[in-house]
Amino acid sequence: MTGTLPTPAINDPAARLYFGRVIHARSRPRKHRFAYKVFSMLIDIDRLEDVAKTSTLFSLDRFNLFSFHRRDHGPKDGSSLRAHIDTLLGDAGLPAPAQIKLLCYPRILGYVFNPLSVYYCYDAAGQLSVLVYQVHNTFGDVHSYIAPVAEAEQKGRVVHQSRDKNLHVSPFVGMAASYHFALDDPAETIGIRIRETDEDGPFLLATFDGKARAFSTATLALAFVKYPLMTLKIVGAIHFEALRLWLKGVPFFSSPLQAPARSSLDGPSQGARGNAIDPAKAPEKRYTDPAKTKAA
Repeated sequence: MTGTLPTPAINDPAARLYFGRVIHARSRPRKHRFAYKVFSMLIDIDRLEDVAKTSTLFSLDRFNLFSFHRRDHGPKDGSSLRAHIDTLLGDAGLPAPAQIKLLCYPRILGYVFNPLSVYYCYDAAGQLSVLVYQVHNTFGDVHSYIAPVAEAEQKGRVVHQSRDKNLHVSPFVGMAASYHFALDDPAETIGIRIRETDEDGPFLLATFDGKARAFSTATLALAFVKYPLMTLKIVGAIHFEALRLWLKGVPFFSSPLQAPARSSLDGPSQGARGNAIDPAKAPEKRYTDPAKTKAA
């Protein structure tokens, strides 16, 4: 399924960088907080070749200091991301977007891990029509939350949406949880807020705030100096913070036995889980004593 591609606005670059900071704050069962500086890339997936010509430090589907590989964000054969998203939305009964922008981390020296990538899908009038939240875990699983943007969910530049959790991400968070998103439509600044809740209320907040920079050789060089080996550090930070949580005695949840669904089109979080895992059917094993967990 394909859409009519828009003529890019004069001031609408094919790619931008956003320099900013990620914060994670957990309120229970133990308080835990960390923050680190990162940069993200916002790229028009219909103009990937144009972006690759922008800088000698950046390449498409091949090694460089910075690179973007289609297979990191769609089919593992590296085929078209446009076709991938059009099909994903088409299978959900949604029209193909006129324009699609992807917010993600680039590969740095050939390596990347994206805990969350966001596809911003726009209609022919330039209005944000669908958000696709693509979540990866460190076990190699990926799940795409397809979220059409309703008028009631928009407040100015900010879109507020909720979805039930359908992918095991952290061994310190169970599956019986929901995400509450608040995202800016990207401009000179960008903001993402994700509040995670369970039956007892909110317990985790993750945020990213960034300021736009031009996508250029100079800015990429600056990014490498300011955030050296950032993508490796992200994975290192995930495991380090997991160790800290374990030492604090935070309960441990094993991954459900059933493989996760690739995508879901649930409505606002009301307990519905679409075609994804039902925790009642794929129960988790919970360990409340870290010492016993280690011994096991």
